[in-house]
Amino acid sequence: MKLSLIFTASILGTSLLPAATPPKDLAANQAAEARSIIESWQKGEPTDAERILHIVYWTPADREPAPQYRERLTRVMESVQKFYAQEMNTIGFGAQTVNLTYEDDKLLKIHLIKAPKPYADYGPADGQRIRKECLPTLEKAGIYADQETVVIFCNMSNWDSKKLRMSQNSPYYAGGDHRRGTAWQVDSALLDSDLLAKKSPIIHDGQYGKISVGKYNSIFVGGVAHELGHALGLPHNCERADERAAHGIALMGNGNRTFGRDLRGEGQPSFLTLASALRCASHPMFTGSIKGMHLPGKAHLEELQFTAKDRAIAISGKVVTAADSPPVHGVIAYTDPSGGSNYDATTATAVPDSHGHFTLNCTDLKAGKSASLRLIILYANGDATSHIGSHSPYTYPYTVGKDGQPDLSTLHQITHFAAVKQAMQQRNQAEVTQQLERLSRGEDQKLAKIAQRLLGKHQRHSTPDKIAHDLTHIPLADTTPTAAKVGYFHPTYNRLPNADVLLNSGNQIYEHGIYAHAPARHTYSLDGRWKKLTGTCGLAAGMGGSVKFFIKADGKVVWQSKTVKAGQNPKFSIDLSGVKQIELITDDSGDGTGQDWGLWLEPLLLR
Repeated sequence: MKLSLIFTASILGTSLLPAATPPKDLAANQAAEARSIIESWQKGEPTDAERILHIVYWTPADREPAPQYRERLTRVMESVQKFYAQEMNTIGFGAQTVNLTYEDDKLLKIHLIKAPKPYADYGPADGQRIRKECLPTLEKAGIYADQETVVIFCNMSNWDSKKLRMSQNSPYYAGGDHRRGTAWQVDSALLDSDLLAKKSPIIHDGQYGKISVGKYNSIFVGGVAHELGHALGLPHNCERADERAAHGIALMGNGNRTFGRDLRGEGQPSFLTLASALRCASHPMFTGSIKGMHLPGKAHLEELQFTAKDRAIAISGKVVTAADSPPVHGVIAYTDPSGGSNYDATTATAVPDSHGHFTLNCTDLKAGKSASLRLIILYANGDATSHIGSHSPYTYPYTVGKDGQPDLSTLHQITHFAAVKQAMQQRNQAEVTQQLERLSRGEDQKLAKIAQRLLGKHQRHSTPDKIAHDLTHIPLADTTPTAAKVGYFHPTYNRLPNADVLLNSGNQIYEHGIYAHAPARHTYSLDGRWKKLTGTCGLAAGMGGSVKFFIKADGKVVWQSKTVKAGQNPKFSIDLSGVKQIELITDDSGDGTGQDWGLWLEPLLLR
């Protein structure tokens, strides 16, 4: 097996790496344990393969490449390569890093691609279009982007050397996993890691204002390292307070702006968290082995226990791994406050013992915030239970009070319901019924009522206009619409239409609700017999879409929300005096219908 330790001689000899042996702390211990699991599995039937990071330079039809692009990008990519080697070595994995290839002149092999259209025809949203334009050239070179990791430098910056003004109009994002990935970057005449230490000249950047040329490169060379992380499968996460004090700013948090700033004496630099390093450690690019690269990880978590104590969340559990699965070398907990696009998610890590047991201690919880807790399983072939753009099956909501103490009540409701969900996934109706009966007899009154509804022990009423007048209030979801249509699955009431079942939105479980995946429309006949409709709305937990909600009364919009995203739950209270018909409408907010699992929650009709 050809591990990336072959880089040791060339990389450890640079000034970027400390000469001292990494400290034997928690990170080093976990790294040693995880590395042992990975290497033991790889030794069984190793499949050596030097996975290469492929570099592309894409330029519009009316532009030549920026000056000295090969020389500059060679320095940039080597600095990024050394950064990953340094961080992996410091943590205890050895100098594992990405692989680069060179031409005979000792400069990077870069695939130059001339676009068919001029600069004015492209913009930041054209990443996939640009990638498609690169595919024929790559395929001629024997590179299939859907099976490789590729970095595309887009010649989409504008530099005025007289006015010292810089702007960019480029795609700048990435995504991927252990098998494939693409990162879009922007090139410019100033992009050069040799300039990281320079405090002058001061330039004016269109996004960041007046900054030194060194800070410009901290942002954009750091951006190369950050987006490459996404292409390798790393999600966002920020540093804990103890990590910040010891190391600096997490690369996959805001570390894309602090890369190399220590060279200017402007603060601590970027670093790689243990959570990110554990994911890199099994990536085929880093191990030098493609053994089982396409095998899906097959493990699940059992015996999960969550305890709130001393402004932290303690988690214990057991990983159960299938016989035909790569072994598990890590479990990561991401504690993610609402908002922040995951940039502010802190991490806790563990390596399961020989019996699969693990413990995690989640600290640095943000006071006064709702949040989600995600548990991710890492496998020795590089696989994980979630990748960029998807969500973990082990995702739990919680809140943190102003005193910093976590409230796990909603989390516990979800875990109590886990046996029902598992039985539904296995299509074991007898077990579903048994588990629901258990919940219906439990102490949690909300779960008991939800279980009774799912067992069919609650009456479903006719259309609202037919309900007896002596009933002064009723959940709208318990009545029958005159028409209903949803964009995905089928109209469903008081539950989700899949095995998740629970109406979970904004860190709260709801008893009543109407499933309304955009585009959706639910029409109810009232015949002027009701006075008010109250409730709230939102997205199902774990869904990353965005929707808008509208209520029409006799064809006229009487209430509408702003664009609603995860964690947002606007309330409504509508006067229905004399109204004969209402319509509940869910639209996709103009950005497509992906993950637009809209919910009308606790909608209540009142006389």
